[in-house]
Order: sequence, then structure tokens, then C-alpha cells
Amino acid sequence: MHLMGSSAVVTGASRSVGHAMLGRSAPMQEVHRLIEQAAATPAPVLIHGETGTGKELVARTLHELSARSGGPFVAVNCAAIPETLLESEIFGHERGAFTDARDRREGCFELAHGGTLLLDEVAEMQPGTQAKFLRVLEEGAFRRLGGKTEITVDVRVVAATNKDPVAAMKDGAFREDLYYRLNVFTLAVPPLRQRIEDIPLLVTGFIEEFSGKYDKRITGVDDTTLKILMSHAWPGNVRELRNVVERAFIACEGDVITVKVLPGTSPVAPAATWAGDSDALTAPIGLPLREVEKQFVLRTLAAENNNKTRAADRLGISTKTLHNMLQRWGLLHRQIPRSGSA
Repeated sequence: MHLMGSSAVVTGASRSVGHAMLGRSAPMQEVHRLIEQAAATPAPVLIHGETGTGKELVARTLHELSARSGGPFVAVNCAAIPETLLESEIFGHERGAFTDARDRREGCFELAHGGTLLLDEVAEMQPGTQAKFLRVLEEGAFRRLGGKTEITVDVRVVAATNKDPVAAMKDGAFREDLYYRLNVFTLAVPPLRQRIEDIPLLVTGFIEEFSGKYDKRITGVDDTTLKILMSHAWPGNVRELRNVVERAFIACEGDVITVKVLPGTSPVAPAATWAGDSDALTAPIGLPLREVEKQFVLRTLAAENNNKTRAADRLGISTKTLHNMLQRWGLLHRQIPRSGSA
């Protein structure tokens, strides 16, 4: 099978969206549905999901499908800006407001006037800055650092975090009043391991993207490579998948991506192979030890018909250790087939 296809769009939308949003799985269809609902309103939105799941892309899609699509989209990563500069970045400052403030500077709220402001990793803000942010949400007005004049803005605010917002609130990292103010619409972006069936569509989208980027024609991936890609737990989510496909695309010398061009140091390097139905395990030279361990554990689990107690005993480890391994690989609740693939 050569995997290729057409680009997908958010259900019912007129604009195509980025590749991380591709998906026909139930979790992604729910994300698409909620995006459409939220886009039709000016209400704040709180997006949460693991790193690499595409939270910024969800925010951009919200903006593009909203009545504000003709206005600016401004994104700020709160975790990437030192706390001493974050307030100035968001609210702006007047000349002389602090030592290095040689000129007046507009903040992100002003830059996003008439459009959408994304505050990424909002839970990384210090509580004091969160309180000032809350005031802008409630009143639509703020002052630049060192300023005396109230500035009124018309901004749709979207916040994102890779933390569980409720847990962050209980831990004191996320102000309770800010959480409830943002929590008009909540969008949970699923990790890739919960939408494995979307991987073929994602890979197709990435190949089409890279064909234009590198002016190189690749028609798809072969069945073995696709099986390997679909068996990985993808802790780095869609971002990790995209990087793996891009490196394989660059290394590919034919018109189909095969196992041999998967990055050698990648966790999706060619999996171990099994000698027929025997108990022998044959692993290619250079396969990372962690992958050999994973395949051996899965083979043993499959041989014991997914009985974790018997598999752990046969492996000489505790059941808890086996559970932790499967949890790490994103396979704790999946049935491992007799072939030993995940």
C-alpha cells in the first residue's frame, strides 16, 4: 500500500487547517465540533493538552473560523519569556518605566486589538501577573507599565497549558478565579496515542507538505513502515511524528518511504522481527536496546494472551514494573496481538 490522500478540513469549515488537526478519529471529531461551537462566540477559551499535540494550531483555527479572522492573531509563550519581562510583553510599557525601557512599546493586548490573543502555557505566569491578566479579561482595559492612561482593547483571549488545569489550580500554579474566567469553553487536545487511527492521514499530510518544501516527489510510505509508525506510543505527539517523517523524507532516495530510512536513533527505528511462530527473537544490528526490551516484553505478553501476571513472572519482573513499562509506552490498556506488535 502506498499511503497518500487529500487534505482534510475542520468539519463544516471553509478553510483548510494545519496537519496536526487532521483526523477522523472520535477524539478529533469532538475537538472539531467544539472548535466550531467556540468559534461562533467571543467567549474565552482554555485549551489543554500534552506538549506537541497542536494547541497553538487549535487556537489559530478558532481565530480563522471566527468573525475576527480578518484581525491579527498574536501568540505569546509565557514559559519562554522571563517573568521580569512577561508583564511588559503582555501589557507594554512607557518610556522610562524601567532601566531598559528607552521607548514606548505596545504589548500583545494592543497588538491583538480586533483579533485573537493566545497566551500559551498560561499556568507558567506568576500569580501576580495572572491577577492583572484577569482584570483585563473582566474589564477590557489595562495600563502599560509606567503608564497612567487606561487603554481599552477588543481582544478574544485564548489560553493554553500543557498541565491539567484543575490539578494546576489545586497546586496553586493556576489562580482559581482566572481558571473559572477562562473556562467558558474548554478544549482538551488528545495525545497522539489516543488517536492512532489518524496517523495514516497525518503522514499523508506531512508528505504533501514536505513535497512542496523540498521540491521532491514522494508517493507515500510502505505497509511495514506505516505499521511501525502506528505501533509507537509517540510521547512527543504530532510534533514528534512530523519530525520523524521529515527526516525519513529527506533520507528517502526512492518514491516510497521504507523502514531503512527511518532515523536510526529514533524510537521508531525498525522493530525486532520474530522467527516464525517460534520463541526466537531476532533484532537487527543497531536497533536501540530500549526497543529490543520493548519488543521482547510485548512478545512475552502476547505469548501469555495478555495475562500481565504470568508475563511479569516469565520476565522475572514485578507486575507493577510491567504496568509501568506499558504505561510509559502508552499500551497499558491495549491488547497485544500474537504477532507481538503494539
